[in-house]
Order: sequence, then structure tokens, then C-alpha cells
Amino acid sequence: MEPKAKRMRKEWHVPASEMARNTFNPIRSIVDGMKLTPNPEKQMIALSIGDPTVFHNLPIPEDLEDVVIQKIKSRKFNGYNPSIGYEESRQAVAEYTSTETIKYTAKDVILTSGCSMALDLCISVLANRGQNILVPRPGFSIYKTLAESQGIHVKYYDLMPERSWQVDIESLESAIDSNTAAVIINNPSNPCGSVFSRDHLLDILDTASRHKLPIISDEIYEHFVFSGNKYYSLGSLTTDVPILSCSGLTKRFLVPGWRMGWIVITDKNDVMTEVRKGLVSLTQRLLGPTSLVQASLPEILAETPQSFFTDTLGYVEDNANLFYKLISAIPGLRPVKPQGAMYMMIGIDIEKFPGIKDDVDFTEKLVKEQSVFCLPAKCFQYPNYFRIVLTIPKDKVVVACDRMRDFCNDHYMTMVNGHT
Repeated sequence: MEPKAKRMRKEWHVPASEMARNTFNPIRSIVDGMKLTPNPEKQMIALSIGDPTVFHNLPIPEDLEDVVIQKIKSRKFNGYNPSIGYEESRQAVAEYTSTETIKYTAKDVILTSGCSMALDLCISVLANRGQNILVPRPGFSIYKTLAESQGIHVKYYDLMPERSWQVDIESLESAIDSNTAAVIINNPSNPCGSVFSRDHLLDILDTASRHKLPIISDEIYEHFVFSGNKYYSLGSLTTDVPILSCSGLTKRFLVPGWRMGWIVITDKNDVMTEVRKGLVSLTQRLLGPTSLVQASLPEILAETPQSFFTDTLGYVEDNANLFYKLISAIPGLRPVKPQGAMYMMIGIDIEKFPGIKDDVDFTEKLVKEQSVFCLPAKCFQYPNYFRIVLTIPKDKVVVACDRMRDFCNDHYMTMVNGHT
């Protein structure tokens, strides 16, 4: 019997994959669709980008640069590295992350290309298509992007601005169902700048424990907290909840372009044996971060002077206090004072601005008239707020606030004796 003839296509049909079609970044989609035409008479001030290197006002110590240069010149790290990272580098992260209540070793650490890759691996290893993960609202948009690209649904739990963006525990609990695979906790928070207390974190852990839910803990802003607040990692507080903690050099060390992140596994009851193996398998798809920065980790984590962190944090906290003071005096705006990270969320009394329909419209008009660009909180599933970054030069803080004040004075509807 002759083999059947192959069916030949009559025309080209080369579609994108389902994963590619499902990949959607809300920030890029919203911002790219905005009409951003600055006032040509005023220099643009962008308060929207969460990159601490943009304005070149927060330099890193030369010693950090020298460490990487030495690794290059040694010619020992030009080849492939283990997919989960060099053992010495993983041990350095383990020691950096360990606390009095929990000690990690290299086997608990996986190195990744930035914190976003760490989050991607954690979501991928814990959830299947058709399941859901719980994410904060407002919350960093990449959680939704990474999950939905794989057919994993996103459900939201609410944060409360009147309580410095604490988790609404009732909202969290009500979002859990039989298809929930994990909950994401972001502390300190982007976009909110919140820092959770120890007691609040214990309430979150209690909820996860009762529902037997693992936690993905986004801790990229670890230790980046302002006066009067204290950072606690979830891994240092849990007694039974398995946790995948994601962090890296990006924010605290001010080197987002170095793409150095990690996952730290907290599993006190050994319930994530399969997950550990799964993470190793997933790292073999892309082989992790650059070998040069990996090899530099032991020195970077152990030898970066504390004065660098203190100076950076003091600079950002001073900006936060100045922003809060100036914006609090602007009619129609309600800043929520941050406790850490690099951001502040500001509410808009949108009903007091005739002709402005929402936060996107507000920010478009602010750019057009005053050349100040803030990120509309629609990007974080939280309309009628906007987010500003706190890492800009101090002189631009005052100018930006003056312009926001002028804009609001021009558009704000004042009520006097019940009349406008």
C-alpha cells in the first residue's frame, strides 16, 4: 500500500501562540494608548517610571562596579553556569536572607534573571491552566501578565488605603476557592509604599495556614523601609505555610539592569519536595542570570557598605515627606503617606474636577498642561488614584508639586455655601 500523500497547505498561515496572544501588560497597554503631548514651554518631569537609575542622582558605590570588573578580568566566568546558579552565590543569598528565626542554605535558593523571572517561575511551578492565584488590588501588574499568559486566572483581594494599604483579610479570605493555587503578597509594596507590621503578616499567614495555601512573597523592596517601620520577611515568621520568596539586587542595590534576582524556599514541613524539583526543571529552560553578576554576589551582599543603604533610604524618605507635605495642600488630591519602597499613591477627588472623567484623563491633561507625568492607577486595577516615584532629584519634587497645584487650582471645583 502506497503511503498517503501529505496534505499541502494552499496558503500561508503562521499564527502567534496562545501564550503570546494571552500576554498582556496593563501598564504598557494603558500608557501606550494615552495621548501624552507635553506642554512645549515646560520641561517634562516623569514621575511614572520605577527605575531608580533614570535621573542619575543615586549612584552606586564604585566598589560594586569593581567587583564585577574583577570577575570579567579573571576570565573564569565566561562559560555556562548551573541553571539554578553557582553554589557559592546561592549560599551568599542564603546567608543574606537568614534571620534569627530561620537559617537557609544554598539548597533553598535559586538564582534568576531579575525578580520578574523569579515571580514567573513561582507562578509557573505552583499553578496550572484553569486554576487561579490571588493578587493584591492595587498591585504590580506583572502578576496578572505572567499568570494569564499561561491560562492561569487572577482573582483580587483588596488593600485598604485608610489603613496604610493593609490587606483586607475578609476580602482575601472571600477570594479563596477550590481552584486557588497560591496567594501573592507584596511587602513592601509597589505601588502603595506600604510596609506590613509583624502582627498583620501573622494574620495573613494564619489565613493561608487555615486554607492550606502556599504564598509567593514578592519582597524585592526588602529592608527599604522608612523611619518607624520594620521589615519582616514572611519566611522568618511562618511556622507551617510554605513560601516562595522573590527578591534581588534591583531596588535596594539600585542596579535593575544587572538582572539579578532569586527565589528563597521556606518549607518547614517538607511539603514542597515536588515544587523544588519543578523549579529546577523550569530553570533549565533559560539557564538563569548572567554568570558575571552571579559570581559577584558573595562580595556584593557581604561588602556593600551600610552607609550606601542609609544614604539612599534617607534620600528617598526625605522626598516622600516633602511630596506628602506639598501634595496634602493641593485641593482635590489625597496622598497616602508611604512607609517604604519608592512610591506614593495619591487619590483624586474626581467628582471635584468637572470635565475630567477618570485617572487616565486626569494624567493626560496634567501632561498636556504642566508636563508632569504620573502613572494612572488604572494600571494597578485601582481607578481614580495615581502613583508617583520618590527617587527623583529634590529640585524636581518642588517643581512637580507646584505644577500639580497650578493644575488643580485651574480645574478644581470649589463649593461655597452649597454652590460652585
